Amino acid sequence: MAALRKLTPELSRSLLRPGGLREAVGRRGVRVLRRSPVRVLPPQKERGAAAEAQQSPREPPPPTPPPPAVERSSAGPGLWYEKAAPGDRRLGKVVTIAKSKKFRDHHGKVLLEGHRLIKDALEAGAVPQTLFFSTVGHLKELPEAKLKRANLLKVKFEDIKSWSDLIAPQGLIGIFSKPDHAKMSYPATQLTSSLPLLLILDNIRDPGNLGTILRSAAGAGCEKVLLTKGCVDPWEPKVLRAGMGAHFRLPIITNLDWESVPSNLPAGIKVCVADNKDPGAQVETASVLKGAGRAGSAPGNPKAPVKSKPQAAPEHKDKEGATGVCVPELAAQYYYENWTQTPVAVVIGGETHGLSADALHLAASTGGKRLVIPVVPGVDSLNSAIAAGIVLFEGKRQLLRRHKQEDERQKFPVAA
Repeated sequence: MAALRKLTPELSRSLLRPGGLREAVGRRGVRVLRRSPVRVLPPQKERGAAAEAQQSPREPPPPTPPPPAVERSSAGPGLWYEKAAPGDRRLGKVVTIAKSKKFRDHHGKVLLEGHRLIKDALEAGAVPQTLFFSTVGHLKELPEAKLKRANLLKVKFEDIKSWSDLIAPQGLIGIFSKPDHAKMSYPATQLTSSLPLLLILDNIRDPGNLGTILRSAAGAGCEKVLLTKGCVDPWEPKVLRAGMGAHFRLPIITNLDWESVPSNLPAGIKVCVADNKDPGAQVETASVLKGAGRAGSAPGNPKAPVKSKPQAAPEHKDKEGATGVCVPELAAQYYYENWTQTPVAVVIGGETHGLSADALHLAASTGGKRLVIPVVPGVDSLNSAIAAGIVLFEGKRQLLRRHKQEDERQKFPVAA
């Protein structure tokens, strides 16, 4: 700074004279005027990379590879399937949402697993949407004409095993549109063996019991089954497994309120209920059967009159806890005594909440009776599925005997 202060007066005087600028440049300040800025050099590695980039031309980035093509194979004439790639999560996603009742009701889809169940569904006219299988042999065992409408996806057996509810899965899972009983084509053998015998289910909430009851109804030749509100969803996987294909052998009408039940019954029908109400008990201490699971009673006189208080009508406490619901009194008889006519229906109640007052009112309005299955004293009740099987097959026996007697009377009319 001191040197600059000394230089400044001299430069100022030189610049004031003619030609003073050239004279000043040629003197001590020439180094200052010619000095260039300091260049900052990057590290050695960066300088080498920059030099290589300047020498070689910049290459364009490689193009994005196209998505892999779907691998499709033929499983027969006009039948093609897709092979799932590693990490394909469609099976797990579909199985998870199809197991939800909310999804089934909202989207109208059900999940079926196993060769027999899927074959029965296809033959009955159920519409398949997606079929997951582990080997092509599974497809060859199914009606190929019905599979052309479905998306077929081959997956690893380990994937099916991880999502299956079965202990020993078969490697075949299907997603179907929720079947409509009015559009189904039930087996001809089932239709020809059908009897004027109907089944009404009231508060059956156990999936295993419901599936077993449906299987018994199909075996007994029931015309159809009505499920009132409060019953478990018949399209739940556990119900389907216990039903063993019964869903596709007879009409199943679900989610009915009791006001709409009569419109689904034929005219002139008699409705009976399975009950274990002690015929000799007093009304004020009697309780409604805790389901067809309570459809057993100790031996006694089923036709004994039921005592009642003359000054008050019998009351029943319903499942919501409200009192004042008058329960009609029905005549009681053993299940093996004659109770059938054409047509006839049987109401089976659940083991937890039992028969509802609506079921008893319906039976009373049609002249129905309480059917008692006698059991050894001390045994509380029978399982609802067991009781249903006993009553249904007894009803079948009585109806067949009645039909046989009518045929004999037509063949050999009695002379007047």
